[in-house]
Amino acid sequence: MAETFTTNVPSRLDRLPFSRFHWLVVAALGVTWILDGLEVTLVGSLSPAIQAGLGLTGAQIGLSASAYILGAVLGALMFGRLTDTYGRRKLFTITVAVYLVATIATGFAWDFWSFLLFRFLTGAGIGGEYGAVNSAIQELIPARRRGYTDLAINGSFWVGAALGATGSLVVLNPEIVDQAWGWRLAFVIGGLLALIVIFIRRYIPESPRWLMTHGRPEEALAIVEAIEVRVARDTGQTLQHIDELKVLRLRHTRTSWLDIARSLMVRHPRRTVLGVVLMATQAFCYNAIFFTYALILTKFYDVAPAAIGWFMLPFALGNFMGPLLLGHLFDTAGRKVMISLTYGLAGALLCVTGWMFAQGVLSAVTQTVAWTVIFFFASAGASAAYLTVGESFPLETRAVTISLFYAFGTLLGGVGGPALFGALIDTGERGQIFLGYLLGGGLMLLAAEVELWLGVAAERMPLEEVAAPLSLVDDAP
Repeated sequence: MAETFTTNVPSRLDRLPFSRFHWLVVAALGVTWILDGLEVTLVGSLSPAIQAGLGLTGAQIGLSASAYILGAVLGALMFGRLTDTYGRRKLFTITVAVYLVATIATGFAWDFWSFLLFRFLTGAGIGGEYGAVNSAIQELIPARRRGYTDLAINGSFWVGAALGATGSLVVLNPEIVDQAWGWRLAFVIGGLLALIVIFIRRYIPESPRWLMTHGRPEEALAIVEAIEVRVARDTGQTLQHIDELKVLRLRHTRTSWLDIARSLMVRHPRRTVLGVVLMATQAFCYNAIFFTYALILTKFYDVAPAAIGWFMLPFALGNFMGPLLLGHLFDTAGRKVMISLTYGLAGALLCVTGWMFAQGVLSAVTQTVAWTVIFFFASAGASAAYLTVGESFPLETRAVTISLFYAFGTLLGGVGGPALFGALIDTGERGQIFLGYLLGGGLMLLAAEVELWLGVAAERMPLEEVAAPLSLVDDAP
């Protein structure tokens, strides 16, 4: 039997007051979602310029979007497994470096195939970030603030979307930027921003919880002690006496794919069902609306393509403000109540808005207002879906579990939702599109019911109590 050891690392991390160190974690790691939002929105807004610059067809633009999604899925699966094996810090450095190189290379693409390859690699870097970054954030942020912090960070995707929408208005303006270079410059600048991210991440330590479950308790303890000194200095607070903190007994074990499968299907089958439902429904609803947003505005409300960015900004603002304003309630009122409420409200409002759209009573402005309100709630719920799949499974499988659910949701939402809504929009019939809205809203309502049935009350609880580590021997020395 493997040698056992005791540690109070989780208790020491969770008892820390929120400090400048935690803000550094939020800034350095949370920027991933801003980059993702920037990427997705930029490509959507710049597609006409890219199409003209490289001589691409509409189908080739669509294929490049699919390549990005495929890269994100495969990158999540590959890097997620490596994150659980080799550590959070190594992988969140590697993945952002992949993103940096691939995004800058996209700005120098010379034909369809080079553009396709670079978009695939960019997606792989972003997809790999999800497991590495989400796991590190959840393991470093104190339990009492984990929900709010995770939701706010996931919601920052829409800060990137707003930046992308605003940036497109600049680079697509021939009076400001030469149109032959505007779209290329946007990608190069996006890649260079990642250099700042890599620099800041140098100051983020390895997750002590990861070290603890990989048989390296001395290294974990040394990092925690350094964090404690820093937090005490920054806050001026005296930390709780160490003898009062809970101690775990662990042993170092290697985690196999069989262990991962057992964790999902045997130890936590109800949580697996919950995670699949939450991720799949929000991904379908989100991507179906988001990726056809411009088509609805141009085809049914005669909005000029160059003006789409102005309608994107309030939509992005609503999506960001939802997690920011509602996030603290996920730590106080609780996960089950808030997840079911936000999913349910978003689903019901989507059905009502779909009916109003079918009746032709909405304008471009009121349609945008309706979507902004819907996704104020949906964004908080969707962010909580990522939180749920991250905190509901053992430490040793956290990154790969996040990656598996992310990959599943991305495949379904990135392929099924936009494809269906695109086909419905092509019919030109509002009634057909209404059926799509009913489907999306109905799925969100279904997820609300499943959350009430299977939801996990993880608010303010240490990760090790929400899901016991696979390496746990006993609760006490």
